[in-house]
Amino acid sequence: MIKKILFSHCKAHLEKKIEILEQQKKSLQKDLTSEIKSSAGDKHETGRAMIQLELEKLGNQIHKIELNYQRLNTIKDFKASSSVVLGSIIFTDKANYYLAVAADSCKINSKIFYCISSQSPIGKLLIGKKINQSIRFNDIKSIILEIK
Repeated sequence: MIKKILFSHCKAHLEKKIEILEQQKKSLQKDLTSEIKSSAGDKHETGRAMIQLELEKLGNQIHKIELNYQRLNTIKDFKASSSVVLGSIIFTDKANYYLAVAADSCKINSKIFYCISSQSPIGKLLIGKKINQSIRFNDIKSIILEIK
């Protein structure tokens, strides 16, 4: 139950980010079209170049989010494991984590779950750990109480 809610939360987060970036991309493409119609000259060329750079940046951001979306979909039918793997929910004495993709935190039944990526500093520390093992992050020790 919790896992489905967290999965949906992460999916919605990524979809919202893609939607925002796609809107920005459309706006830049519209600006580029109007820039083409304006007068020629150095100022015109600089404006076009700047818009092209922004479009490239947006394209890269969209690509990264799409990769995260694909990674998230690989854990859709995740089965529980005795050690922390992609798709695990980790309960510690300090905080609760969902190891999937980086997203906003999610509150379920008065508990906060931090949605983190396996590439995040805490994600890297958690991967492969088992119940009763600990991690140390920012000089704070956390003990793993449960893995779902």
